[in-house]
Amino acid sequence: MTPLALTMGDPAGIGGEIAVSAWHSLRQSGPVFFLLDDPARLAGTVPLRIIAEPEEAKADFASALPILPISLRAPARPGRPDPAHAPAVIKAIERAVALALAGRVAGVVTNPISKVTLHRAGFAHPGHTEFLAALTGVAHPVMMLAAPALRVVPVTVHVALRAAIEALSLEAIVAAGRITAVALLRDFAIAAPRLAIAGLNPHAGEEGTMGTEEETIIAPAIAALRAEGIAVFGPLSPDTMFTETARARYDAALCMYHDQALIPLKTLDMTHGVNVTLGLPIVRTSPDHGTAFDIAGQGVADPRSLIAALRLAASIAANRARTP
Repeated sequence: MTPLALTMGDPAGIGGEIAVSAWHSLRQSGPVFFLLDDPARLAGTVPLRIIAEPEEAKADFASALPILPISLRAPARPGRPDPAHAPAVIKAIERAVALALAGRVAGVVTNPISKVTLHRAGFAHPGHTEFLAALTGVAHPVMMLAAPALRVVPVTVHVALRAAIEALSLEAIVAAGRITAVALLRDFAIAAPRLAIAGLNPHAGEEGTMGTEEETIIAPAIAALRAEGIAVFGPLSPDTMFTETARARYDAALCMYHDQALIPLKTLDMTHGVNVTLGLPIVRTSPDHGTAFDIAGQGVADPRSLIAALRLAASIAANRARTP
C-alpha cells in the first residue's frame, strides 16, 4: 500500500517519541509510514532514513524510520512550546495534505498540535480540523472519535456549551448524520449503517418537561434523515444510550455537543481512541489526546492511540480503494 504521512505535531510535545514507539511496533507488520519532521531532534533515538519523496518510505521500513525533513527554526525543548516552531508545524501539515491530494500517500495522520502556540504565531484557524478543511476545500468537515467499543460524532464541537446549544439546528444535525452515514459505508465498510441520535436535555427532554429541543429540532432532523433512507433512531436519553446493551444497536452515535460525545468514548477506551475527520477528500486520522507537555521527553508517553490512528488510516484507505 502507498505509505501514510505522519506530521510532527508540536515539537515540544510527545509527537516525536510516540512516532518512534509506533515505528518500533509497526516496522515488521506495517502500515508503512514516514514522519515529516526535523531529523536533528530525533537523532540518536532510532535509526533514521532521510527520504526526499514518499515513495522511498517502503524501502528498509523494517530497519529505519523514514523521515521527510522539515527544518525547525529553533531547537525543540520538551515541555517548552515555542511559537518559532509554528512555521514548521504548519508546513508539515500542508505538505502531507498536498501529498494526499496528489494520491502519493494513502492518508494523513496528524500528531497533536498546540493551538495556543500556533495562534500566538498568527495561525488563523481554530484548530487542525478547520485547517485541513481549508486545505482541501471542504466547507463542513465532521469530527468522529472512534474506538473498538464506540464511535461518536459531536454535532457541535469546540465551542462553549451555551454557544453549542444556540448553534444546534436541524440543518447541522442532518448534515452531520448524512456525512456520518456515508463514511460508515465507505470508510468503515458497514453495509447498512445505523445511527443513534442523542437528546440534548436530561431524559431527552421528557416530552418537553425538561426542554423542547428534542421536539423542535432533533426529532425533525431524524425524520429528515429517515426520508433520505438512513437508518436512524432517537432522540435517546444521553444517560442510558452508551451502555453495552444500547451500543449494540447502532454503529455510531450523533451527540449534540463535545463532552456528550467524548466523555463516554474516553471513559470506555482512551488508549485506543482515534480522531477521524469525515467528509474530506483525503483520509485523516489523529490520536485522541493532546501534546502532553507535562510528560514530554520523559519516555513515558503511551503510543497506543497513535498506533490505532495509523492502523485505522490504513484501513480506511483500503476500504476507499475497494469502493466503486
